[in-house]
Amino acid sequence: MLATSLIAVSAPASGPFTADTPVREVVSAPELAPFGRLLFPVHEGWWSGGTLGDLRLAWYTQIRPESTVTVCNTLRDRAARGETVFLDIHGEAEKRADPRKRDTGLFFFRGAEDGPVAILSAGGGFAYVGAMHDSFPLALALSAKGVNAFALVYRPGARTACEDLARAIRTVHDRAAELRVDPAGYSLWGGSAGARMSAWVGARGTAAFGEPPLPRPAAVVTAYTGLAEWSGDDPPTYAVCGDRDTIAPWRAMKARLDAMSSAGIPTHFRLVPGLGHGFGLGLGTAAEGWLDEAAGFWLDRISPAPGMANNQQKGTP
Repeated sequence: MLATSLIAVSAPASGPFTADTPVREVVSAPELAPFGRLLFPVHEGWWSGGTLGDLRLAWYTQIRPESTVTVCNTLRDRAARGETVFLDIHGEAEKRADPRKRDTGLFFFRGAEDGPVAILSAGGGFAYVGAMHDSFPLALALSAKGVNAFALVYRPGARTACEDLARAIRTVHDRAAELRVDPAGYSLWGGSAGARMSAWVGARGTAAFGEPPLPRPAAVVTAYTGLAEWSGDDPPTYAVCGDRDTIAPWRAMKARLDAMSSAGIPTHFRLVPGLGHGFGLGLGTAAEGWLDEAAGFWLDRISPAPGMANNQQKGTP
């Protein structure tokens, strides 16, 4: 078994975070020690805002303060109850050898006990990790469906990011019994750069990125990526993009999925009118509901989903 630790703390929560709460207060909250700093990008110059309501991330639109506040309160409250909300993916010796590995880990949004697993990777142009908008709210929404969702904070860089995603897959498999999750038929989700990571690791497998060979995902969910390459090893793939995206043109996404579909790989493409890059859940826009559609695309492939046959809401927020 991989020698990593599960971090959980127990402390009484103070008053709830609000849109006016300073980011530094969230980072330093004792309930979230020592991983609270990883809730926000550790790489300077890619985000701004002194409060949760002011948060802005490079390349992202539709950032909703209420989602940011809900994510922060949910994680702190669960940590205060002694629940596991963060997993290390690298051991101490590995961190000493590569200090960048100290800025990695998995945030755990619990769904149904013994329920299925989704691993999410945010974008950020391989320069930073935009998890607070691009994976945390999605993970929380999936957990409300009974999915055990893990949001990855990784080392930016195409290769290192994929290595960390492969390690995350290994970590979840190694800790599955302890966490009471079922990784059989797991899915990989990603937005922008995170979508590339999910597609690459999904197609090439964990062994291509330095980890033992593990089962491929049952599905990959990609949002707003300009990735064009594909192969016969790509898993079933769902894709969503805005028709005003100048960073990841929708026609490139559709051409990729059309080619995969012609080769017999199940796909689904959703084009959203009026939106540009990085819309996250897309609440209050024409994109709203895409996560439900994507989750159905995946869960239908593993139906009946492990641990969810009779009670999809067990263990939800």
